[in-house]
Amino acid sequence: MDAAGLIAATRHALARAREMPDIVAEARQAQALAEAVGSRLALQGPFEARAAARVLSESGGRASGALRRIALCAGGSGDLRAGRLTELRDPWMVLTDLGELLGEVGIALVGVACACEEDAVYWMCIEAIDAADETSDRIGGLLRRLALRERGGAA
Repeated sequence: MDAAGLIAATRHALARAREMPDIVAEARQAQALAEAVGSRLALQGPFEARAAARVLSESGGRASGALRRIALCAGGSGDLRAGRLTELRDPWMVLTDLGELLGEVGIALVGVACACEEDAVYWMCIEAIDAADETSDRIGGLLRRLALRERGGAA
């Protein structure tokens, strides 16, 4: 499945999520997508962007792992949509959409952190919010590298 479709599915599921386990699960889905998109670009993307794509993949992987811990505390699990990624047609659009999705994830996680009653879960949410912000920053860096490449500049 194309990355754009997976991002759209995650965005839709996040918008429907009302309970903490569902929000955390969709946040995890978004970070797993960042990991998968970064991996794909690190292997097949423009040479100038491969190092930044690898960093994006690592950032998404760390965040997905943190969110897995929260999901397990909340009693959730589930398959990751990112495992269905088969193509990445328009890297610029995919990265832009993924960055927007991660912004939505951050907002949703703030709501979860404010509503949770357990200190441990609260701090895991704060960690996940920071991770979503870090992953968004990595996407921004990758987009800058792609833009420089398009203009023929050095990255």
